[in-house]
Amino acid sequence: MKKPRLEGSFVALITPFNHDGSVDYAGFSTWIDFHHEHGTSALLIMGSTGEVSLLSWEERRRIIHETVKYKKPGMPLYFGCTGNNTETTIDLVHHAAHEGADGAIITVPAYICAPVEDAVRFYLDVADAAEIPIGIYNNPTRVKTDLTAAAIIRLAEHPNIVILKESTSRVTQIAELAASKAAGAANLSLMCCDSPNLGLVIPVMALGGQGTANMTGNIAPRELATISTPWTSFADAQACRETYLRLLPLFFFTYSVVNPVAVKSLARALGMPAGDLRAPYRALEGPALEVGLRAVRELGLAGSYGYQLPS
Repeated sequence: MKKPRLEGSFVALITPFNHDGSVDYAGFSTWIDFHHEHGTSALLIMGSTGEVSLLSWEERRRIIHETVKYKKPGMPLYFGCTGNNTETTIDLVHHAAHEGADGAIITVPAYICAPVEDAVRFYLDVADAAEIPIGIYNNPTRVKTDLTAAAIIRLAEHPNIVILKESTSRVTQIAELAASKAAGAANLSLMCCDSPNLGLVIPVMALGGQGTANMTGNIAPRELATISTPWTSFADAQACRETYLRLLPLFFFTYSVVNPVAVKSLARALGMPAGDLRAPYRALEGPALEVGLRAVRELGLAGSYGYQLPS
């Protein structure tokens, strides 16, 4: 069975908060409109960039309920649905499906440091129970479990597993997946997760990746859409390389501290709906924030997107 293929810029959205710390649902509407206007292919709501680990269970369920109302044609909404165990993860995936989500992204629950075989069983159990497409997130820096290429190829055979967000720095693993003749792997959307390994983007795209799962697209969505376009011609490769190199000052800033501190601090400074980071995260200020503002000025992004640069 051919799986739905996600291509292009898959942006992990920040979670906007009001002044009192509550979730800013109107802000979500603004962000979804913004990305639909500027070429983003799909959005991930409540990923690491969305401060998901700092949201209450009630907030997570309501965010799904409210944001699906803002869906735009041709721009799927995926939701981070990892719970603290298999049962709660399945529960949130069911909730997302019932509310009208286009898919769910899951990783193994944090802190337990699951062995690879246990992680594979977790993904398969969730995929078996899911009524919507599932993306798996291989991010050992966050959860300490690191899926091998062989494990991912096994998981890709499941008809409900359609996306891999890959954040390791092993280019050879990307090559193994791209070279696999297994039917599931051939139909898996291979998306480079641009955090924390900035250098993985170009190898993934060069080896036939379908796009990037990124957070810098919160600030430069059109540019990330260019970088994330699958290569079908030399022009695609050239545009990717040139845009990537031009955006290096912004990339270096957005990766300068743990995600989402830099990108959300910058979004707030540019006048976008953002609000404070939820404690214990603390926003960047002063010279640290000025690095990002300088990159926005030098790249001409304020004019392109109507940002309000601080005077």
